[in-house]
Amino acid sequence: MRLRVETRTSRKAGSILIQSKKIVEDLGIAPVGSIDKHPSKTSPPPAANNSDQNRNLTTQRKRRRRASEMNKDKVFKLAKGFRGRAKNCIRIARERVEKALQYSYRDRRNKKRDMRSLWIERINAGSRLHGVNYGNFIHGLMKENVQLNRKVLSELAMHEPYSFKVLVDVSRNAFPGNKPIVPKKEGLSSIL
Repeated sequence: MRLRVETRTSRKAGSILIQSKKIVEDLGIAPVGSIDKHPSKTSPPPAANNSDQNRNLTTQRKRRRRASEMNKDKVFKLAKGFRGRAKNCIRIARERVEKALQYSYRDRRNKKRDMRSLWIERINAGSRLHGVNYGNFIHGLMKENVQLNRKVLSELAMHEPYSFKVLVDVSRNAFPGNKPIVPKKEGLSSIL
């Protein structure tokens, strides 16, 4: 007949745990999960010192700071210029700084989108002055294998209108859909 004895580890029942271990040692029964493969190489039992074991059960650990948590100086440095208690109360400042860092991460990516859309608007405005819309202009440049990005094209459209007109003409010749748009006549010029 096999006898199974399970020992529990619990902080609340410290004395019960010590007593149950002594009973198990006296009987010579190995607890479940701690069967030795080499019974000859057993370590000597620890000295029964109740004060040491009870002290280990009641000592408190020092609370470790999370890796994401910053120290006060760094938080207050980042919170400089915030309004209200967000600049000088650590709990509020930590929350506001964390949110501000989230916003800055997001907006570093949004800034790239905004700049690209601004370049596209400038290219569209410049190409429409010469009678070609943005989509047809870019398609014609791609057919001619012109390797200019939108940033450079927008700079040319703003500061070098004659150079940009040459690019529009190249795009118009490459893509037959780029027909020159004749502006509508208005007023007296429509009669003449």
